[in-house]
Amino acid sequence: MRHNTVNQVSRVFLILLVVTLAAMALIIAQAMGFGLPDASGLKPQGLVGAAWDRQVALISGHAGNDSGAVCEDADGAVLVTEAAINANIADLVAARLRHAGADVVILDEYDARLQGLRAAVLVSLHADSCIDASGYKAAIHAYSLIPATSGRLLACIDQAYPAATGLPHHPNTVTHNMTEYHAFKRIDPQTPAAIVELGFLGGDRALLVDQPELAAKGVADGILCFLEGEKERAP
Repeated sequence: MRHNTVNQVSRVFLILLVVTLAAMALIIAQAMGFGLPDASGLKPQGLVGAAWDRQVALISGHAGNDSGAVCEDADGAVLVTEAAINANIADLVAARLRHAGADVVILDEYDARLQGLRAAVLVSLHADSCIDASGYKAAIHAYSLIPATSGRLLACIDQAYPAATGLPHHPNTVTHNMTEYHAFKRIDPQTPAAIVELGFLGGDRALLVDQPELAAKGVADGILCFLEGEKERAP
């Protein structure tokens, strides 16, 4: 009788041990970026050493201020607002970067915390108008005190974003509102920063509304590319 009881306890202990080890293996695999793709077909974001505990700030364009661009149908019913698109993608970018190990904060358009902000990187997320056009664009401060560093951030975005989304570059519509974006003038001048127009709410609505994970991956990959490059440059 006692022998049977010992065997049963041993079997229960062995099952618990196997389940625990399997759970640990799953957690480690997810942390390393392995695992099943999500609904969008993207693999989980893994840890990135260069991002570990780095301060990343995102501006959710127009948040706390206005709706931004508003797309309506022929009857005047609102189809989508820029602010809603920006907020959703900002949340998805933040989630990917946090899985990579970064410390991420999402700010409103005119957030008081922008004043003197010091971070490893700041990226402001916006979407373009409702016209039937397609493409993304990004810009840095025209008068940046760290032009080489800011240029590396822009280069990483221009590499990663089209690779993830398939959207073409649309540089001819970069405006002074981008190159002289208000947040650039408020943050600490040593904080690398960029503004990204994620696509047109007209021609790129299917991507921005139905596949926001792709846009988020493009932004997150651009930021991670920059952080990895800066880590390699560190003495």
